[in-house]
Amino acid sequence: MMRALPLILLASLTLAACGRDEKAEAPPPSPPPPAKDGTAPAPVALTEARLRQVCRAGVAAIHGQQMEAVTIAGVRDGIVDATWRAPVDGGERRAQCRVDGDMIIWKPLDRPEEAQNRWMNQAGDPLVRFVVTAREITVTTTLPDGAVSAETFPVAAEPEEEAA
Repeated sequence: MMRALPLILLASLTLAACGRDEKAEAPPPSPPPPAKDGTAPAPVALTEARLRQVCRAGVAAIHGQQMEAVTIAGVRDGIVDATWRAPVDGGERRAQCRVDGDMIIWKPLDRPEEAQNRWMNQAGDPLVRFVVTAREITVTTTLPDGAVSAETFPVAAEPEEEAA
């Protein structure tokens, strides 16, 4: 009888678990990892001119362009429209950019499949962060495999408003 008791308990637990709903709620998204020095970045308040510069630098870093090659076509409701020449065929590439805290979130606008024209802020997308000083913007990209790259772009101390 004593040998059967653990078997009976195990069978009871197994049967009890069978009736439970298997649809588990997805865990909430984890916050972005802290900066390399271990501190959380302070919220960044950007003027429209600085937002243009941050997005211009971010799009340039993401797409392997010089900052000067990226043109800002306009800003609406905190979303920046950017264009640049495609390096292979010289055609025009387009994307949108927005800033969330210290993160640059972008969305391609010219992918052949509409589903690919989405904000790049899902699991598996690179994490793009920025740091702004008076004279430069550093864009750090962390790929899903953990590889990190950083580029620094010089900017004017007092950004000028670009024509929309």
